[in-house]
Amino acid sequence: MAAPCAEDPSLERHFKGHRDAVTCVDFSIKTKQLASGSMDSCLMVWHMKPQSRAYRFTGHKDAVTCVNFSPSGHLLASGSRDKTVRLWVPNVKGESTSFRAHTATVRSVHFCSDGQSFVTASDDKTVKVWSTHRQKFLFSLSQHINWVRCAKFSPDGRLIVSASDDKTVKLWDKSSRECIHSYCEHGGFVTYVDFHPSGTCIAAAGMDNTVKVWDVRTHRLLQHYQLHSAAVNALSFHPSGSYLITASSDSTLKILDLMEGRLLYTLHGHQSAGRGIEAFPCYLDRLLGLGLVQLRRGPATTVAFSRTGEYFASGGSDEQVMVWKSNFDVVDHGEVMKVPRPPATLASSAGNLPEVDFPVPSGRGRSVESVQSQPQEPVSMPQTLTSTLEHIVGQLDVLTQTVSILEQRLTLTEDKLKQCLENQQLIMQRTTP
Repeated sequence: MAAPCAEDPSLERHFKGHRDAVTCVDFSIKTKQLASGSMDSCLMVWHMKPQSRAYRFTGHKDAVTCVNFSPSGHLLASGSRDKTVRLWVPNVKGESTSFRAHTATVRSVHFCSDGQSFVTASDDKTVKVWSTHRQKFLFSLSQHINWVRCAKFSPDGRLIVSASDDKTVKLWDKSSRECIHSYCEHGGFVTYVDFHPSGTCIAAAGMDNTVKVWDVRTHRLLQHYQLHSAAVNALSFHPSGSYLITASSDSTLKILDLMEGRLLYTLHGHQSAGRGIEAFPCYLDRLLGLGLVQLRRGPATTVAFSRTGEYFASGGSDEQVMVWKSNFDVVDHGEVMKVPRPPATLASSAGNLPEVDFPVPSGRGRSVESVQSQPQEPVSMPQTLTSTLEHIVGQLDVLTQTVSILEQRLTLTEDKLKQCLENQQLIMQRTTP
């Protein structure tokens, strides 16, 4: 069994470029690129090689809710609240094709392991399967009675699993298009689901703060974890099958040892000082030092292991994408990778287990931990200075809102200009003999 080495998971890099909460992340094959989607309607492709330029892809008209690289890494799929799916070529040109996939928000997109098809899930209560290269609709799965938040192919491509706000997880046979089984143990909306690398188990996360693991052959509940104090938004299996990582609205990431059914690490990282303040980082250090602003932890919205398991990435409402090094034992991991082992057959509800907190550098010369935990001496400040600083903070908020409005207007103008150019091209094509 792979085991954590003496070194704990460590923050390697953090990427800043989104202008709103990060909703999704995914690594390409060989961990060369990392894609992220955001409520800002943009898709970012980050290069793991230092000093490499990131790509910002625009095209969606509303929040990007999901991203997934094809198995070869030559395509990148994204889904959006604008009801469309886009297939991108993840290079500097950022060319994409778009098609109306659903009649409501697209919540999830996932390629089959052969790359020939992909599956989408939507607020229109359906799961749909598409041909990748023809971008042709193949069939729909329609037994959920509420929004479908996630759908994934099994590693062998024969099964599909879906998670819904109807509090169920459904297992489907791709060939017969029939629902094999419904798992109804969650006490709230089911936010995320995925297959274990062995294909024999599934794990689901829920708004009831729990993570549950089932055997897809016997449909038996194997493990039950209640470690978070708020909704679990996403989860990801380590390629070895020995570990599971979760992201929660309680601001933490948690790494579970599935072989022993216990919590290994709790990671704290995503935080914010309020969007108005963070727009002006040059003032943030001073305000933090004077105690007028405090960093607060924000929801961790998404998490994913790289295809090799060497890294994992997380995103949050603080608009940042963080890349962590797993630091699991590489030698043992290589052995386990050959045959991923399913979780131990154990219906465990983890209780008060020891946690290991990892404060994350803020990138401004001090750690979040040092800001929050160092004893602070009373600072005596004149009332006029306090009033002046509060006035500055208020003005910064107003300025931030103004910039946001201007950005929206600029985007609107760009869209209208693009539409005018397209119309002009159509007119010229019609008039040309």
